Amino acid sequence: MKNFPISIRPFGIHAVLIEWPQEVNDKILNDILFFSAHLKKECLHEGLWELVPAYNSLTLILRNDAIEFDAFKLQLAQWYGEKQEIMLEQKYLWRLPVCYENEFALDLNEIGEKLNKTPQEIIALHTANPYTVYGIGFLPGFMYLGGLPTELEIPRRSTPRPKVNKGAVGLAGKQTGVYPQESPGGWNIIGNCSVPIFNPKNENPCLVKVGDKVQFYAISKAEYDLHKIEAEVGIYQFEKIKIDA
Repeated sequence: MKNFPISIRPFGIHAVLIEWPQEVNDKILNDILFFSAHLKKECLHEGLWELVPAYNSLTLILRNDAIEFDAFKLQLAQWYGEKQEIMLEQKYLWRLPVCYENEFALDLNEIGEKLNKTPQEIIALHTANPYTVYGIGFLPGFMYLGGLPTELEIPRRSTPRPKVNKGAVGLAGKQTGVYPQESPGGWNIIGNCSVPIFNPKNENPCLVKVGDKVQFYAISKAEYDLHKIEAEVGIYQFEKIKIDA
């Protein structure tokens, strides 16, 4: 498989940051995921390390000891050159329902004015194609979704809100995402996802992982209310489709 030029640098005394070319594309993300899987399977002691892939980087965190960086850097470079393409975890396309009605779409009309598009055109563009999960962070379970149509690219709000509701779906720059819990935030809010993708009570709190894909589809307020009830009683069935690893 193709190797990319990578850089390796310390990230504090307990972590190392490996960076790939400054591009956002699936080939680089897949290479990061393959190398991460190779490290977990062949190179690093399970349980001692935490590996965090995101966009064009992989952070390696040694939980209890300091890293001897110079020696470890040489070892990482060798491991990267020797890596084999191994089976990744099954990837899924998750179809997530979003209500774009006015009470949830706080910034939809303003975005429409700035982008010279009707709310219906924005919704159609936002739901047209799947997005790649390039990273999970900021908040536990917050997915950074790449692949936003260029027609929807818009800067973050100049003044962040002190409170953004759980489930809010927003746009910022070249990305879209869902707020997994109530928090401050500066993304432009266009709707609300009716079902939670993050639950800290679960053994695996976040259903979606880096490398998966997400596609949104529009629902009515009545469907939104029904999904909320189904999720609360534990009978909502997420729609997910296997995709090639």
